[in-house]
Amino acid sequence: MLKIEQKTEGNTMWINAVGRVDTTTAPELEVVINGCGEEVQEMIIDMEQLEYISSAGLRVILKAQKMMSRKNGLKLKNVNETIMEIFDITGFIDILTIE
Repeated sequence: MLKIEQKTEGNTMWINAVGRVDTTTAPELEVVINGCGEEVQEMIIDMEQLEYISSAGLRVILKAQKMMSRKNGLKLKNVNETIMEIFDITGFIDILTIE
């Protein structure tokens, strides 16, 4: 199960992902990310309450990273130990901006 909260302030979109991003729920996150609009120049995803991310979820994050690289970028905040370990093992830690 995944709960997504989003808000836009100026040209920054904030996404709070709670639960699991897996094969079933990754499309939900992708819809939110794809719907951000051209006015959004920066995307921040809060992962403090994210319990799990699968390869499908990683694909969505990578797509967001590529999309936002032409703008002010994608930042991941409050990444917990479990998700950080997944980013480390997959090499995503080297290509993502994690704060």
